[in-house]
Amino acid sequence: MKIVIASDHGGIGIRKEIATLLDEMKVEYNDLGCDCSISVDYPDYARLAAEKVAKGEADRGILVCGTGIGMSIAANKVKGIRCALVHDTFSARATREHNNSNMLAMGERVIGAGLARDIVKIWLETPFESGSRHENRVNKIKQIEHVW
Repeated sequence: MKIVIASDHGGIGIRKEIATLLDEMKVEYNDLGCDCSISVDYPDYARLAAEKVAKGEADRGILVCGTGIGMSIAANKVKGIRCALVHDTFSARATREHNNSNMLAMGERVIGAGLARDIVKIWLETPFESGSRHENRVNKIKQIEHVW
């Protein structure tokens, strides 16, 4: 599995914590930044990461900003992306089992590094329940992209 991670200035701390976790788990990843303390525009980083996932250059992506909201909204504009905003372990598991999310967004101003690590670990290790009623629902989500 190959992961892409990115953050804006508000998510650097948790992004670095996630990189450490991925190293510990021996998961290959590409860190897209940012590494600056000045304000940057989160859509730029969300789009860059989401496009890598959509093109198959990464299997999944993890985004961090202050709340996770902006990153998740921006990532979900890219065709083929199902980015879930998650701040608890139950949702991390559910979004993989039920929604087959391929991107995860979190907010550094909302959760701490320890919880972020738990969320990422669960999200990476939880498989999608393929062949279940959820697969039909995910397919319906994919169909929405073709309407517009």
